[in-house]
Amino acid sequence: MNIQTVKITGMHCASCASIIEKTLKKTPGVHGAEVRYATETATLTFDSVQTNLETLSKKIEPLGYAITQEHVVNESKKEKITEITQQKNKVLSALPLAVISIFIMGWDMLAQIKAVTMPSGILSHFFQQLLPIMATYTLFVVGKPYLLGVYRFLRYGKANMDTLIGIGTSAAFLYSFFVTEHTYYDVVIVVITFIALGKYLEARSKIKTGDAIEKLLNLQAKTALVIRQGQEKEIAITDVVHGDLIIVKPGTKIPVDGLVVEGSSFVDEAMITGEPMPVEKKTGDSIVAGTINTTGSFTFKATKIGSETLLAHIVKMVEDAQSSKAPIQALADKISSIFVPIVLGIAFATLGLWLLIGTHYMGFAHALSFGLSSFVGVLVIACPCALGLATPTAIIVGVGKGAREGILIKDAATLQKLCNVDTIVMDKTGTITKGKPELTGIHNYSSLDTQNVLAILAGLESKSEHPIAHAIMQYAHVHKIIPFEIQNFESIKGKGLKAIINGTEYFAGNIALITDLQLSFDSSEIERETRQGKTPILLATRHEVIAAVMVADAIKSEAVEAIAHLHKLGIKVVMLTGDTANTAQYIAKEIGIDEVVAEVLPEDKLKKIQALQAEGNIVAMAGDGVNDAPALAQADVGIAMGTGTDVAIETAGITLLHGDISKLVKAIKLSKITMRGIKQNLFWAFIYNIIGIPLAAGLFYPIFGWLLNPIFAGLAMAFSSVSVVSNSLRIKTMKL
Repeated sequence: MNIQTVKITGMHCASCASIIEKTLKKTPGVHGAEVRYATETATLTFDSVQTNLETLSKKIEPLGYAITQEHVVNESKKEKITEITQQKNKVLSALPLAVISIFIMGWDMLAQIKAVTMPSGILSHFFQQLLPIMATYTLFVVGKPYLLGVYRFLRYGKANMDTLIGIGTSAAFLYSFFVTEHTYYDVVIVVITFIALGKYLEARSKIKTGDAIEKLLNLQAKTALVIRQGQEKEIAITDVVHGDLIIVKPGTKIPVDGLVVEGSSFVDEAMITGEPMPVEKKTGDSIVAGTINTTGSFTFKATKIGSETLLAHIVKMVEDAQSSKAPIQALADKISSIFVPIVLGIAFATLGLWLLIGTHYMGFAHALSFGLSSFVGVLVIACPCALGLATPTAIIVGVGKGAREGILIKDAATLQKLCNVDTIVMDKTGTITKGKPELTGIHNYSSLDTQNVLAILAGLESKSEHPIAHAIMQYAHVHKIIPFEIQNFESIKGKGLKAIINGTEYFAGNIALITDLQLSFDSSEIERETRQGKTPILLATRHEVIAAVMVADAIKSEAVEAIAHLHKLGIKVVMLTGDTANTAQYIAKEIGIDEVVAEVLPEDKLKKIQALQAEGNIVAMAGDGVNDAPALAQADVGIAMGTGTDVAIETAGITLLHGDISKLVKAIKLSKITMRGIKQNLFWAFIYNIIGIPLAAGLFYPIFGWLLNPIFAGLAMAFSSVSVVSNSLRIKTMKL
């Protein structure tokens, strides 16, 4: 089974997507087809033995569409700009004709109410001869796509938005050609011009919705400076291989993912994580493609290249999410698929009723004139485009904004679900806490100054590989404390270590080690902190306890504020952890967690999610480890910390880059803003057609004397799609 996302050309409205989808699904060998008007793409599932992309393209080519390239999700901006430029040129050629037509119409209307006098016979005759010429150019050159829509409808029975406009304007043109006493040439000119203008503005607006992908792609470096055979060599990014040593100079982009092996610098990771401050990178630290080296030079080893890099993963994830459909779109899709045939039926019924009933009251000539005007008006004002664009444009902009903020959204359905979440379950380690031990406190019991105490302790721990030793060494490095030289280092299994510094034997370890040394000290303060989940490391000689340092998995600085914001959004926060109850309760109290479940196994986390869902809650789970994967999959929305494991990230629907829990609040706000934008778009799209079609049909004419001129119908139709896209683009400017 082959699954491919391909580019579709020739789509002009939401009904086009429906026509293509139905045609492809009927093709032998095709098991699934999902066509999207907003991104002009299709995801096809087909049997490669029975069919291929060339065959599928030939199936839709007679209808005016084509499959252009494999594996292309975002059309190059150059191609899109060329297409928009062609649209612009057509609009510019038609606008002067529309202005002249409007001037003639206005003069004619004013003359009818005696506000002005009719121009001389020669001038009047000139205008009468000019209008048919202008209308012919407008219909057959600018309006060519609409005439092709009529041709395909007559030949293949497939109607789209172009068909409606083509039938309406062609009918007005032919009526004017054969019945010269009351012409609609001006209607043909102005309607086609307004619609072409609307299509141009829509296309120009739509291209802005894909800015996020373009910006992400522009982050990719084109070349890399590698060390091969002892020499520096600049090569194309595609030629980089695993294990290459790459030199990064100040102000350059990092070409691939890797680990720093020499040197240090500060790297701007803003476009990946959303964080404005550059991050220090030194030997052993990981770096990702697309980020920018700001100051020093360093060398790193390439560990992930091409499609393996985090940047490539982000681009793919954003593309997939922008192309996916939210459940709320189902109704709009269903209506769009039957919209055009219904409108055609309404238009012909309108014309028939005007002739049938209108002839009785106003005579055949007037009834035909009103009927034709209403017929054209209904066909022109009916626009499924706004309906088809309502959901996907908001999703595209919302997902793109999320990517720029360091929030990766897997699909549109996840974004919709997140909007309704009322309970968030969080793992402790790596989500609320940093996931690695840090030195959080020092108790000095000796006459030595704290600087010397830490230098002794750092000297002892410098030979240890224990995570706690790393925490102490990191603290010493940050505070520029130089460890003392040691001799006769020895590890004491399960208790600590010892070594000689300047002739004195020192010990560092846990309470059990101090008990073995038979040393006494006031341990009440240490016991209190131990109950908070902190681990004590004691420094001693054979004669006395010198100091104790407390090491703990520190709470993330942004956690307290994030929990407070979640409460403001009306969301309950539950913490699940395998840690002890004392530690869990202490952390929960510190940051304002609503409910704590401690000492749980991975399967217990899963059961807790299921229990909350059974109570009717819509649950999101935030975690970062392999043991969180089952719970992430069970939750209505799984949220992975970007610093976590690949399993957690693959399982989750949303990934928060940099492991920043404050981005969780932004993700929820983004979902609410996006869903609000979708609902606004759908409301106006529905209202527009509910009011516009009856008004154009003349339903209100017998009661209020209201009849919508086809020109105003064209203007309204032209700007309906533009207004929907513009409303979606507002999401870009909203603060999270």
